[in-house]
Parts: sequence; C-alpha cells; structure tokens
Amino acid sequence: MKTAEYLFANETETAAFATRLAHAITPFIQQGFTLYLSGELGAGKTFFTQQLLRAWNYSGVVKSPTYGLVEVYVLPIGNICHFDLYRLNTPEELEDIGFRDYWGPGQLCIVEWPVRGGELLPNPDVALLLQTVPAEELTEKSGEAFSVRKLIMTLYGETDLLRVMS
Repeated sequence: MKTAEYLFANETETAAFATRLAHAITPFIQQGFTLYLSGELGAGKTFFTQQLLRAWNYSGVVKSPTYGLVEVYVLPIGNICHFDLYRLNTPEELEDIGFRDYWGPGQLCIVEWPVRGGELLPNPDVALLLQTVPAEELTEKSGEAFSVRKLIMTLYGETDLLRVMS
C-alpha cells in the first residue's frame, strides 16, 4: 500500500489531477478497476467523477446517483459505473440492485461513500479521500472562491500509479 497527498487551490487544479488520474488508470479498466471516493458531504466526490468522465471525452450530463445508487456511462474505454452509497441503510441493500454484476473486466467502478457498502464491496485498486482544508492549515494556497481541497490517494495492489501521476 502506498499513499500520496495533494492540495488543490481551485477547481482547475482538481480537474487537472482528475485528468491525469483518468489517463493513468485507463490501461487497467479492461481487467476491471475499482476506485473509492470518500469524504464529507460537499467534499467534491461527484465533481471529481465528472472530471474523470470529461477526461475520457464524455460530454453528457454527469449527475450524482444518490437516489438510484448507480449511473452507468458506456464509453469506448469500458463501462464507468458510478455508485453513491450515501443513502444505503444496510450494505445488504446492494444485493437489491445486483451490484456484483457491475464488477469485472471492462468495468471501472467508482464508489462514493464506500464505507456504507461494508464487507460486501470488492477491495479498491485506488482509494481517494477528499477533505476541505481549514484556513489555518494553508500556507501557499489560497481558497478565495473555492474551498481548498486536500486529496489523499492510497494505492493497493501492484499498480505504479504514483510514478505515473508525478
């Protein structure tokens, strides 16, 4: 397991990072890939997903799947399955949507609020934790119109994404 930490002063920096990550994980989607997005409400999880999809030239509407639990985007690189588990009462509710059918070759599963899926969810390949940075922690970055975000990326498995992301 490897971890890296990043600070973003604005949406442009966040979008640029999402684009770099999208290009880095593209080769792994054909074998199946799982990305966890964690953070408090308003931390930018859905925005980050939107930017990933934009990096793969998706021009349609990207919405939070809070009520339907999953939105699937069919792209040339594979299916992007965007889950938002915030409204789950129990992990077993995942069985009601046949969630296991979404994982496998040619699928990228992006899971917001993975903690609510409990032990039923597959382990992630990459987990991102998005946090809002309190003003007193800022040194060089300024968060005038955008709350500064801290992103902590944890890599599992053998992928060398940290080198690619540098």
